[in-house]
Amino acid sequence: MNLFHSCFCRSSVWKQLLRLHIVPWALEDVELGPHILELGPGYGASTDLLRSRCGHLTCLESDGHLAARLQKRIASPGTNIIHGDASTICLPGSVFDGTVCFMMLHHVTPAMNQDQLFAEVLRVLRPGGIFVGADSPSSPLLTVLHLFDRVSMVDPVSLPKRLEAAGFKDVHVDLNRYAFRFRGRKPI
Repeated sequence: MNLFHSCFCRSSVWKQLLRLHIVPWALEDVELGPHILELGPGYGASTDLLRSRCGHLTCLESDGHLAARLQKRIASPGTNIIHGDASTICLPGSVFDGTVCFMMLHHVTPAMNQDQLFAEVLRVLRPGGIFVGADSPSSPLLTVLHLFDRVSMVDPVSLPKRLEAAGFKDVHVDLNRYAFRFRGRKPI
């Protein structure tokens, strides 16, 4: 993550955008269930919102420094922070009612690792569990934010087929000016 991107992700503007717009929009009319997995919490802006929506929250963060920082900041019962890779989830299968990821899929590179992530999410969800998230469509601002970063932008048009290929049912993708949201269920 470059310095500019890191500063932006820690900014109050980004946190407010996530808390007030992106996360509520992505979770609109969604019941996540009591046991949730969050992929790529980063600095934890969405984590704070999720903690009030479930009984137990597990967060999987690939950056060891961010995982340790989040663990230190949260350190509460019912929340577990794990340092690990979302494309090879180091957790048992069929344990989560819901899995979420917000504005992180484009950091999973290359695109085939994103498809592996989808397969892993399906594996760790209980039958009937839901996968919900949001990400950014490609834009000039995103290009500047990720200058010198490795990213693999997610095409919201092809995303439904990719999620269905991983095994998800009832897949929906919606796009607004700033982001797209997606959801899919593990078959019962």
